[in-house]
Amino acid sequence: MNTNLSNTNKKRNKGLTVIVISLILLGLIGYAVYWAFYDMNRLPKGEYLTEETSSDGTYTLKAYLVNGGATTSYAIRGELVLNNKDNKTKNVYWNNNEETATIEWTDKNTVVVNGHTLHAPKERFDYRK
Repeated sequence: MNTNLSNTNKKRNKGLTVIVISLILLGLIGYAVYWAFYDMNRLPKGEYLTEETSSDGTYTLKAYLVNGGATTSYAIRGELVLNNKDNKTKNVYWNNNEETATIEWTDKNTVVVNGHTLHAPKERFDYRK
């Protein structure tokens, strides 16, 4: 009788191990797809277009024109500069099929880029999502 119990526990442990390994692999594959195709930190640099600083000087939004090459259209990348934190930068705007950037700060934390409103520094606009 102990043998049957032992075999049942081994089968249960094998099944649990297979499930755990499968979940880990799915998680790694999901992260790899996100990193390769959707991570805003991996966007191309582009050519500098323009910039605007918030009314209190806390943020500067810089716009860059990115040439996607022969098979894709131009895109605009918006980089938020945190002026009070050693000029740390982060990408907050990415839109396809644009060649110009119109930037307007409506208050000290709200910026409108080509008609898309963002609340700095938390919000981002990414046409892929």
